[in-house]
Amino acid sequence: METNSLDSIYRKYVKDIFRYLRSLCRDEHAAEDLLQETFYRAYLHLDDCKEDKIKPWLFRVAYHAFIDYMRKESRSSVYGTDYFQRLADRDTPETAVLRQEIWTEIGKLVAGLPDNQRHAILLYDFHQLSYQEAADIMGIRLSHFKILLFRARQKLREYEEWRNPDERGV
Repeated sequence: METNSLDSIYRKYVKDIFRYLRSLCRDEHAAEDLLQETFYRAYLHLDDCKEDKIKPWLFRVAYHAFIDYMRKESRSSVYGTDYFQRLADRDTPETAVLRQEIWTEIGKLVAGLPDNQRHAILLYDFHQLSYQEAADIMGIRLSHFKILLFRARQKLREYEEWRNPDERGV
């Protein structure tokens, strides 16, 4: 690959990788650190990657950086901050509050899923990777990935039906 390609790859995928890492670790600061680690590792091994598989490869690098981070954090204490959630947005205050409430609710729902189901939802539905790419990132068979994704969606549907019984159309 060209030497300039890392910059273009970074600009193209930085938001997706950051959102993925943020949803995995649920910490803005850790996600920023992991994002830097991901692109550092990508820089070191960029020549090993095929151009048509760059997005799933970056997600795999990010996932492995996250796993390394979790192993390291299990040996130390973790401090959470809410600073970045209070940053100003360009939208009106009303739309910002409504959007934040919706995303907070979705985040809680997805965070309540078991780890493998949460990873499946994040990779396939939020980051639009193919079934096979997501299964490869998670290191599982395609059939197992599809089962995890089905069960995760089923749990989310059940919760929504429980929460809004009048909207079922009965």
